[in-house]
Amino acid sequence: MYRDRRVVVVMPAYNAARTLRRTYEEVMAQGIVDELIVVDDASTDETARIAATLAKTKLIVHERNSGYGANQKTCYRAALAAGADVVVMVHPDYQYTPKLLPAMVALVGGDVYPCVLGSRILGGGALRGGMPIWKYVSNRVLTLAENWLLGSKLSEFHTGYRAFSAELLRALPLDENSDDFLFDNQMLAEILWRGSEIAEITCPTLYFPEASSINFSRSVRYGLGCLATGVEFRLARLGLRASARFPA
Repeated sequence: MYRDRRVVVVMPAYNAARTLRRTYEEVMAQGIVDELIVVDDASTDETARIAATLAKTKLIVHERNSGYGANQKTCYRAALAAGADVVVMVHPDYQYTPKLLPAMVALVGGDVYPCVLGSRILGGGALRGGMPIWKYVSNRVLTLAENWLLGSKLSEFHTGYRAFSAELLRALPLDENSDDFLFDNQMLAEILWRGSEIAEITCPTLYFPEASSINFSRSVRYGLGCLATGVEFRLARLGLRASARFPA
């Protein structure tokens, strides 16, 4: 709990058996998490079996692999159904440190911001943490373009470490979003469309073989999708074409 706010951490998991327990232990060591929800997207390893042994953890298993975005949709529905006031998404691959949980929860639970991102770019730690140079350059170029299209000033749109108020999650048309990686980007665009503020804090990250990543071809598709979302946002803002994500 944080100031009588129920804190739920969600983990969208796929083949995370090698890092899940380590991530879980550090999450729970922060002492503020009421419940952890692991959604296993039909992993082919021992992810579900390990998750089933973790205390204060609810396990949901997709019968078939549905995609990263679909996994998050299940995560957020389950967190809201569990009575969460603050929801934090932590990837179970230990790329993002759970030690930032108290700070992120305090900003959301203290009604300072409805959304907080753990940014790999603030502080310049991405390359030191092992982010491949092509990913770093792509991140910077895409973020520059998206900030222009969406009228924002974020350091990055592509972090997977995020905290939300339950009120904000309920207000977003999440079911309109992609079932793949583009979900993350569309979600932030929807938050900005509402005029809600997004805070960022510096987050050190680690890149190692067990950390999840997407390959180059999927990264290209993701990048094009991000730009398409930005154009969709801009057209709606200009009153030229509204959409389900960005209604008039």
